[in-house]
Amino acid sequence: MEGERKPTVVRSGFVAVVGRPNVGKSTLVNGLVGQKVTITSSRPQTTRNTIRGVVTIGDPEPTTQIVLVDTPGLHKPKNVLGERLNSLVYGTLADADAVLFVLDATQRVGPGDRLIAERLMGLETFFERVVVVVNKVDVASKDRIAEQLVEASVWGFGAYVPVSAKTGDGLERVVGEIVPLLPEGPLYFPPESKSDQPEEWLISEIVREKFLDRLREELPHSVAVKTLEIDQREEGLMRIEVAVYVERDSQKGIVIGAGGSVLQRVGTEARKELEVMFGTSVFLDLRVKVEKDWQRRVDVIERLGM
Repeated sequence: MEGERKPTVVRSGFVAVVGRPNVGKSTLVNGLVGQKVTITSSRPQTTRNTIRGVVTIGDPEPTTQIVLVDTPGLHKPKNVLGERLNSLVYGTLADADAVLFVLDATQRVGPGDRLIAERLMGLETFFERVVVVVNKVDVASKDRIAEQLVEASVWGFGAYVPVSAKTGDGLERVVGEIVPLLPEGPLYFPPESKSDQPEEWLISEIVREKFLDRLREELPHSVAVKTLEIDQREEGLMRIEVAVYVERDSQKGIVIGAGGSVLQRVGTEARKELEVMFGTSVFLDLRVKVEKDWQRRVDVIERLGM
């Protein structure tokens, strides 16, 4: 009929965010989503699951929905957990409509970056749907950034974008490169959604984040966290019970700290963040437990949700 309004064409799809450990993938996802949906740390292998952050464009009528899938950093696995993390990444690539391949502008392109590039080039259907994101330009020299872009350009992927995920510089261009790569289709999540992760998972991750930069050497990788119970009481207080798992008795003392100092500080910082997130007072009960060699035990890895 004349004057009848044409339906809006909606583009939607899944975008895998890949790269070696500690290049800033999670910070990039948080920046694109506009809020924290995945934890960040200077420690490699911070991300242990595939985490979906949702970006919906168009108000009041959505025109695009980008589902960002933050993945663990690809690395040479040392145990069952490491093998599973790499498998998660490869499985995510198989289901993605496009890829954000993140490099660290402060470092030279290395063997790990080239390994990922070769993997992506081997997926013929992806070649033009890979956007290379050169991250951390806020702390890299102009010469190093240019060097990165030139070296990575030999791969011939669809686009190359220098950004600072931390400051937000360049993120709009990343979105502009992604949108045309997505197929037409329905929204996968309600327009107001920012993530698909349940609150129990996010609580556990916030607690684990507070441990990461306080624990030395390899111990951060031996820590796993699981939310056991959430009790919303009538007086407005939210009681949350969280288990913190380590692999050996000797690690338990380090995680607790002298006189409980580490556990107390982690608990205080996590509680403050959770109170902002939930908008209510929180009583956070942290309990440290030993689960011997859990990184090498498939049954425990699955029980902990990884």
